[in-house]
Amino acid sequence: MFAPDKDQLHVVDHTSGTPMEQTRNVLKESARIARGKISSLDALNEEQFDAMFIPGGFGAAKNLSTFATEGTDMSVDPGVSKAVKAFHANSKPIGMCCIAPVIAAKLIP
Repeated sequence: MFAPDKDQLHVVDHTSGTPMEQTRNVLKESARIARGKISSLDALNEEQFDAMFIPGGFGAAKNLSTFATEGTDMSVDPGVSKAVKAFHANSKPIGMCCIAPVIAAKLIP
C-alpha cells in the first residue's frame, strides 16, 4: 500500500466535527489506520503491480485532491496524478470508490 508523504489538509476532532490545531502526515496516518506497512507514493513502480485501487471518503477529497475545497476546479496530488496516469497508460485496472472517481474524471480524458 502507498500514500502521499505530506501533511493532511487539516485534522478533525471526530467527537465534535471541529478542526483541531495540529498537523498529521497522510503517510503516517495511513500506516496507523491500516496497521500495516505503507510506503511513500513516490516509491510506487506501476510495473510491479497488476492494478491500483483508491478508496474514497474525505481522504480522497481533501488529501489526494482538492475536490472538497475547490469542486470541479480541483487539482490532484502530483504523486496520485502520476500513478493514475501510469496505470491508465499501461491499460491496468484502476478501482475507485465513493468520491475517488472524481480523480479519474479530472485526469483521464
